[in-house]
Amino acid sequence: MLGGKRRFELKKYKISVIVTVYNTEKYLSKCVATLTGQTYDNLEILLVDDGSTDGSGRLCDMLALKDGRIRTVHKENGGLISAWKKGVCECTGEYLCFVDSDDWVDLNMLSEMGEKLSGNAKEIIASDYVIERGEEHCEYVWQQLPPGEYDKKAMDDEVIPKLLGHEHRYVCISRCMKLISKKLVEDNCKYSNPVITTGEDTTIMLPALIDCERLVIMEHKAYYHYLYVKDSMIHKYDKGLYQNIQLLRQIVEQILKDKFTGEKLSAMSKMADKEYIFMLFLALKNEARGNASGYRKNILQICREGEVRKLCKNAPVSVEEKANKLLYLVLRHPNEITVRLLRLAMIVYYRRQ
Repeated sequence: MLGGKRRFELKKYKISVIVTVYNTEKYLSKCVATLTGQTYDNLEILLVDDGSTDGSGRLCDMLALKDGRIRTVHKENGGLISAWKKGVCECTGEYLCFVDSDDWVDLNMLSEMGEKLSGNAKEIIASDYVIERGEEHCEYVWQQLPPGEYDKKAMDDEVIPKLLGHEHRYVCISRCMKLISKKLVEDNCKYSNPVITTGEDTTIMLPALIDCERLVIMEHKAYYHYLYVKDSMIHKYDKGLYQNIQLLRQIVEQILKDKFTGEKLSAMSKMADKEYIFMLFLALKNEARGNASGYRKNILQICREGEVRKLCKNAPVSVEEKANKLLYLVLRHPNEITVRLLRLAMIVYYRRQ
């Protein structure tokens, strides 16, 4: 009798799985199969086709015809943020689960994470993930925050102060591999600017985590499988990445101003400065890796900006990874030698990948 009652309680919360789709016809069927095969029954699956130019849109429609829990939403191409926002507008669940269409999940993910739901309108259940590198190998990534349940006081005292400014995330900032109360997302969608293409999940998960009243970290449960697509990572140069990072910093600052006051705001702003240092690492890596003709000029220009020099002096960070140590060296001591050394290191590294 108790077992039956418990089962009913598990099924009362409707989960909306939002899958953003853009030119991933090759991977989509596998992704969706791991969702329709979930052992948690009370769910809907929204396939948001963001103006795909391959056969992804047609495939979404075909998959929807095979399973009544699937709905397809077609929209003009507007980028990842615009796609998941559209899914949020269209969904009917009390909790949201975001999945990228080239990834996949374990079949027991929603049932086991669903057991942790309490009905709190401001809660997040977070799991771990696996980086899948084809037949080469896979890498398990665990949350830095110890497994367990964190109420609002624990969030304020233990979690939120460590969300920013660390080499490795204390809590994974990705919107994926989580069950998130719909209200947390709806209340904070305003910070997610579709122009942002790198670090975009920070714009929704940072304010959501700050507002979170109950966070559950699953105990070493790597349900989510993130596909590492090698061809998309090597030699890809993003000309606007530095401007993207500057805009992202402005959004982070606005979030903190809206959420905190007084000493708390001051402390979080200092951590945001450290966070910007780590974001700048991405800008330097992007230039050194992909901009063969102009990397020296651009890296030196970035590193020698007055605001960057000020941050390097006033917001020192701790780094452990060799690559980050080199990036930090260039940031603090930008000159022809350090910049050329960085370029050489990037060439060697990505040839080995």
